Amino acid sequence: MSSFEMIAFDIETTGFEVGDRLTVVGFDFPMGSKVFVNTAGERVTDLEERVREATGYHVSVSTHADETALLEAVGEFGRDRFTEDGLMLVAYNGEKWQTGFDLPFLRTRLSLNDIEWPFRDIPYADLMPVIERRFNTTVGSEDERRAVNDLVGAYDTLVGGDASQVDPFADSAEAVAAFDQGAFVDLVAHNVADVRRTRELGRLAQTYCSKSDIQMKSLTPTIVDD
Repeated sequence: MSSFEMIAFDIETTGFEVGDRLTVVGFDFPMGSKVFVNTAGERVTDLEERVREATGYHVSVSTHADETALLEAVGEFGRDRFTEDGLMLVAYNGEKWQTGFDLPFLRTRLSLNDIEWPFRDIPYADLMPVIERRFNTTVGSEDERRAVNDLVGAYDTLVGGDASQVDPFADSAEAVAAFDQGAFVDLVAHNVADVRRTRELGRLAQTYCSKSDIQMKSLTPTIVDD
């Protein structure tokens, strides 16, 4: 497992229903983050520069007029970037056994927009199960003791890095309001914080857990159009 280079993945949406849309798709690499933003037709200037200033991270941002354009750009990026050997896509509660959010939501939006699947040749692993099962995340006093296994809680408990310091939101629900208000710098900064949290937790798992603890699966679809 240590030989795989992890690419962390996270999305932002307008909600949880079938008719809701993707607003942001973000990836984090060892050298920085790549973020695709749906601006809903709004003209947004200097977004990349403002996000870099707000986060202090190396972030590449591309803007798209609507969800369809965003999905097409993500697909092209995936087909170009994720063909190398030794890469692994990771998410936190992106798709686990019987549950997860990011990949099921993405599949639905791709199918409704008639856009092909972007992850053909890259394996995938969800990090939430290994964090839940192989690390102690119990906090609180004796009467209020609990395990914190959500992304932010696990990251703050186990890593405590600077990603939480650059996140402008206390709750992911604020990302919906930010999109509605056109607060794209905050929206992207939140996504960048989440993909960085995800990749750092992945590195922690690679460092302290066995290869068999991180369960990989193929994302290659059964039918692939050439």
